[in-house]
Amino acid sequence: MTGLDPARLIVCERTGRWAVALRRELTEAGVRVWETRSLADCWDELASSPASFLILELARNPRPLLDRLARLPRTFAAARAAVISDRSLAHYEWLLREAGAVHFVCSPRELAPLARIVCRHLAQAPASPKTLTEQIWAELPWGEQGSEIRDQRSGARDEGCEMGDVR
Repeated sequence: MTGLDPARLIVCERTGRWAVALRRELTEAGVRVWETRSLADCWDELASSPASFLILELARNPRPLLDRLARLPRTFAAARAAVISDRSLAHYEWLLREAGAVHFVCSPRELAPLARIVCRHLAQAPASPKTLTEQIWAELPWGEQGSEIRDQRSGARDEGCEMGDVR
């Protein structure tokens, strides 16, 4: 296995207020919320789940967030990001969208559209990477039949049947 996890929902914010509201919004969908408190920690989580959906809090200084958003498509092509913010920073919305944010929210009461975007992204995210053995079996000409045959053979061994035994 390559050590990479499937896509996650990663929320990067200072207080946890948005994550609580998102958990309430995503309860029925069964989406787990991973929290970080800094952009550096968020990118560490993203490195282990490169198809994740990020929700990033805009701080008073937008420069670090803008830099990360602008680099996101080059470093993690399957990842997407939305930005959450105080209303006082709402004037940055279009700049952040231009940098790569797929959505911008200024109130925890306006999370329903964001939750739908998150669910859609996670549903379309690539499956977790296969082991080398799984990749080889998937590419063999007999495809799924091969995995069924392999399962039958391993089941036969589990029942105490050896390859040379005749019953």
